[in-house]
Amino acid sequence: MENLSRRKALSLGVALGLVGVAGPAQAWASTGSVTGADAGTGPEWIWDDAADPLMVSMLDNGHVPAINTAWASWVNNNDPLPTGLPAEFSAYLGQVNRLPSWADPTKLARAADFNRRRDTYLFMLYGLGSGIMSTVIPREAKSVYWSAGGAQMQDRAAKTFTFGYDLSQLGAFEPTGQFVVTANKTRVVHAAVRHLLPQSPHWRAVADETVPISAADILVTFHSLGTYVHRKLLDWRIPYPAADQEAFLHSWQVAINLLGVPYEHIPLTWAAAEKQSAQVLTPILTPSTEGIALAEDLLGLTAQIDLGVTRGFINEFVRYVLSDEVGDWLGLKRDYVSAALVRTAWPAYVLFREGLSPVMPGTFYMFDQFVRALAMLFLNKGSSGTTTPITIPTGNRANRVG
Repeated sequence: MENLSRRKALSLGVALGLVGVAGPAQAWASTGSVTGADAGTGPEWIWDDAADPLMVSMLDNGHVPAINTAWASWVNNNDPLPTGLPAEFSAYLGQVNRLPSWADPTKLARAADFNRRRDTYLFMLYGLGSGIMSTVIPREAKSVYWSAGGAQMQDRAAKTFTFGYDLSQLGAFEPTGQFVVTANKTRVVHAAVRHLLPQSPHWRAVADETVPISAADILVTFHSLGTYVHRKLLDWRIPYPAADQEAFLHSWQVAINLLGVPYEHIPLTWAAAEKQSAQVLTPILTPSTEGIALAEDLLGLTAQIDLGVTRGFINEFVRYVLSDEVGDWLGLKRDYVSAALVRTAWPAYVLFREGLSPVMPGTFYMFDQFVRALAMLFLNKGSSGTTTPITIPTGNRANRVG
C-alpha cells in the first residue's frame, strides 16, 4: 500500500511538474528558508500566537459583529485604522498592519508589474488550477466545507479570489494598494476559524488535526498557489526572466509572512519551494467527500454568467492544468471534443499572446473572453466593484447540504 501511494504521488507530481517526491517529514527541516537557518519547531505545530488568543476573546465576548461593521470601510493600505473597534483589537492591528522589515520595495514593484503583464495566465491558473486543487487538499477542503463560508461558496470564492486579486494589483503593497489590509483581515479570519472549527462535531468527525490552519497548512496552500503557478509558467514556456521569478517569489514571501507564518519557515528560493512542495503538497492530494462537493460548487458557479463555453470545456481545462487523475477523483465528466480543443488551442493562444507566433488562432477571442469572465465571476460575485468585503465568522456550517 505504501509503495502504491508513493507511485500515485510520483505520477501526480510529474503531471503537476513537481518531481522528486519524498517524505513530508523531511520538508520542514530544510535550510532553504528566508533566514537560511533550521527552525526549532516545525510549522505543523505553529499557529498564531498574536491573533489566536485575541480572537478567542473577541468571539467569546461578542465583539465580532461590531468589528465587521467598523472595518467595512477599511480597505486601502493607507486608510487609518477604523474607529469603533475594541481597544485590544485596535492595538493588535496597529502592531501588524505594516510590511516586514525585510520587504524589498523594488522587488514588490516589479512583482506588481509582472502580475499585470501575466494576469491572463494568473487568472486561469489561480481560478481553475489552484482553486480546484484546493478541493483535493483534504485538510483545506474539510476546513472550508465545515466553516461558515462553506455553505456560501460563491461568497467564499469571492473572498479567496480577492486575496489573489489584491496581491496581483499594481501597487498592491503601496499605500494606495489593498493587499496589506486584505492580508491582515484574512489572518484574523484564520484565527477565528481556529477557535470555531474545533467546536464543530462535523469537522471533528472528519479532521486529522485538532486545530486547523497551522503555519504548515498555510505553506501547503502557498505551494498550491505560488509554487504551482511558477512551475506552470515555466512548463508553458512563457517568457519569465529571472528578475520576474525573484520578484514573484518575494511578493509571496511577504504575503505568507503577513498571514502570520514565521519568516524562518518561508522558502528562500523557488528551488527550495519546489522541493518543499514535492514533499508536503503532492503526496497529500486526494479526494474527500467535502472536496468533491466544493469542486462541484466552484465549477457550478461558472454557469451563472455567460462564459461562451460549455461545462465540458471547463472540466477539460481543469484536467489540462491539474491532470486526468485529479479530474477522475472529482468525477469531472469527459468531453473529448473540448479536450482536443484545449490541448491544441491553448498552446497556440499562448504563443500568439507572447508574440512567438504570427498566426492568431481562431479561438483567440473565445479564450480572451473566457479569462475576463472567469476573473469577474469571483470578484464581487460578478459585479464591477473593486473589493470584496471580508467578514469574521461567528459560527460554523450547521450541516451537510446535498
